[in-house]
Amino acid sequence: MNYKEAVAYIEEVQAYGSVLGLENIAELCERLGNPQKDLKFIHIAGTNGKGSVLAFVSTVLQKAGYKVGRYISPTIFDYRERIQINGNMISKQALSACLGRIKEACDAMVEEGLSHPTLFEMETAMGFLYFKEKGCDLVVLETGLGGITDATNVIENTIVAVLTSISRDHMGFLGSSLEEIAEKKAGIIKRGCLAVTSRQEPSVMNVLKQACQSREAVLSIADVSLAKSVKHSIKKQSFSYKEFKKVEISMAGTYQIENGVTAIEVIRALKQAGYAIEDQAVYQGMAEAVWIGRFSVISRKPFFIVDGAHNEDGAKKLADSLSFYFTNKKIIYIMGVLRDKEYGKIIENTCFLADSILTIKPPHNERALEAYELAKEAAKYHKNVTALDSLEEAVELSLLMAEKDKDTVIAAFGSLSFLGELITILEHKKELQRDLHGMLQETGRKVHDSFHNQIKK
Repeated sequence: MNYKEAVAYIEEVQAYGSVLGLENIAELCERLGNPQKDLKFIHIAGTNGKGSVLAFVSTVLQKAGYKVGRYISPTIFDYRERIQINGNMISKQALSACLGRIKEACDAMVEEGLSHPTLFEMETAMGFLYFKEKGCDLVVLETGLGGITDATNVIENTIVAVLTSISRDHMGFLGSSLEEIAEKKAGIIKRGCLAVTSRQEPSVMNVLKQACQSREAVLSIADVSLAKSVKHSIKKQSFSYKEFKKVEISMAGTYQIENGVTAIEVIRALKQAGYAIEDQAVYQGMAEAVWIGRFSVISRKPFFIVDGAHNEDGAKKLADSLSFYFTNKKIIYIMGVLRDKEYGKIIENTCFLADSILTIKPPHNERALEAYELAKEAAKYHKNVTALDSLEEAVELSLLMAEKDKDTVIAAFGSLSFLGELITILEHKKELQRDLHGMLQETGRKVHDSFHNQIKK
């Protein structure tokens, strides 16, 4: 199987949708030799903050000298981002080879009357195969949906189970109450492992404590209220937490302090488990960690922010950061959402900061909500809402509006699914502007030289 064939097969398999449960992934892994049994994991579940904590922890471990696998979803720019080692994506050749083996196993399952694995189950198995083949010391693994029945939960060798902020999302799959959602996510806690949780609502914390107690797992709480000397900035932020003083992080967003504290607590748990991690690796890894799509500043003239806020909690955190960093600024929103999200809650918790709202339909996503439908909902909360036909049009219009008022900030959010394309559009525009600027400079130089040559004559 070559890469072109692999991409075609991936598109074909998407039709199998999403199915919760471990039977299929367990069967698939068994036929592949159970590569996950030869790996050790930091397993991360939660509603928001999973990716940021993954980025912090994996970068610290890399700086400490470990070969670290990363398994993430969704991706921003390239499908291959979901499987990485030390920050490098799986190669096209390796992906094709792994997927070829997986296809053989899936075809055999179907021939025997079993269900065809879903794409996420196949991707998860592919990650296990690749990480084992490359001899990863540790794998930092992000759940896709929930925890207990998420395909990633087929693993057994969990060193640290991590629970980031838990709030309401995917209620159709995970339950209607916070307690039900927490129970599902707590399913990643394995008997005898170490567990770390961010600060949670009391009802959620009770569920997590009970899960740890019943499975004899030692729970550590990453309490952001214990962070001292906190300094916020759009460029760099810093905090002190327990024995780590003046930890710098490059990720913007006021909520990243909490994610940073959670990551530090995970590192402390790993050290407790016997992993050698020097303090210098902690400071360097925390400072260098990057996570695109979480209050990412992709332009400064004007300030252009992209954020994956796609649920109520994420929307609140985005609004907190915008109001903190950009007090008394005009703010333009570019919003695009998936129709199965509580987009009314997203609008309600962010609209009060906006000067105007531009709505778009996230491209290339069958779950995308029409721009007009989102605009109708936004108009219930805000008087200045415009539905646009394309992402390119939204970028163009927002930049024109910002050009008229230099004190303007643009924020794009609602779904991670369109942020990669938006960043690419903006980067292309910047390249064109640089080319135009270069042409104008060159023209100016030629006019200048011609003028002086005429004087000399």
